[in-house]
Amino acid sequence: MKPAALLWILTIVAAINVGFAILFLLRGAWPVTPFMGADVALLAWAFHASRVAARASEHIRVTPESLSVDARSPRGEQTFAQLNPYWVRVDLDTRDELPGRLTLRSHGQSLLVGKFLAPRERHSFALALRSALAEARAWRPN
Repeated sequence: MKPAALLWILTIVAAINVGFAILFLLRGAWPVTPFMGADVALLAWAFHASRVAARASEHIRVTPESLSVDARSPRGEQTFAQLNPYWVRVDLDTRDELPGRLTLRSHGQSLLVGKFLAPRERHSFALALRSALAEARAWRPN
């Protein structure tokens, strides 16, 4: 969502909370009013945290020559890794019947990918990545 839309939502919630706070003040329940402000402050923090987390990204490209992972953290730190697709092994931990960590392993290196994906998406991505690696390994130039 755009920052202006989030600010608009936050303003509406703040206005509603001010109305309730005034109502509680008039009825003598003044100890409730700080919690009305805390509610808005927590919502603002949640919007901010969500926008920061949404900056994380991973771009994984598989070709017959390489598997490259270009990752960006929520803070903007960028990392790049390149592996030989012929030797990459895709490991998906499964605990309690849910997909856990998705790790790419090759020659003693391990690279954790898909951290921000939901378990089902991580499982689906692992299958697609294994398929793409199989195609890359089978590719023969004409």
